[in-house]
Amino acid sequence: MKKNLLIVGASRGIGAAVAEFYDANGDNVISVSRTPSKIGEWVGADISTPGGIKKVIKAASVLSLDALLFMGGVWEKGAFTEDYDFEKSSHTETQSIIDVNLIAPIEITKGLLENLRKAENPRAIFMGATSGLEVSNTLEVAYSASKFGLRGAVHALRLGFEKEGIGFTVINPGYVGTKEVLEDIRSGQSPNLVPIPMADVILAVDFVLRSSRSTDVGDITLTQKFVS
Repeated sequence: MKKNLLIVGASRGIGAAVAEFYDANGDNVISVSRTPSKIGEWVGADISTPGGIKKVIKAASVLSLDALLFMGGVWEKGAFTEDYDFEKSSHTETQSIIDVNLIAPIEITKGLLENLRKAENPRAIFMGATSGLEVSNTLEVAYSASKFGLRGAVHALRLGFEKEGIGFTVINPGYVGTKEVLEDIRSGQSPNLVPIPMADVILAVDFVLRSSRSTDVGDITLTQKFVS
């Protein structure tokens, strides 16, 4: 059956790959991003602002929404490289990371609850990161804080709306084989890294969407491998 999916962060990386997968599957995809997306129906919005969040909510205002897929995210300049310097990270950068990675998913979810309630088996899936886990070894302060916060918010949503049958899931991947990561490997910056295939991330998302209403899927963690 054709699904209505709203995908945030659909112009690049994981979001674009997920949007392409469901668009090819024949589902109704609403792609949300600041930069243009040719996948499904594009909604241009800056979700770091209240106006952008309202625009996203309005785009799905009349839909029965089968899934909210929050696949976007931002991080500090130089993140995950030797160039990252916490002391040089500005207040503006910290605010932007928290706005996009934490406030936006909370407020967009709040605004789309009525749409999710209309669906037979509604799901909301959020792209976390291993940086948001207790065993994280990343140094990026604002990014890690935002992903820890996102997991906490989603756990609370899962408890709060369990009786209504809305499923809330966080997928926490390590290094995924995005264009940027693959370029770093080719350039020799991460010679021992074996990234998580994009197809595996899509499979994780699809597993959640295909799970029955009787199954609660909490956190899913995907980790990369390193070879010596």
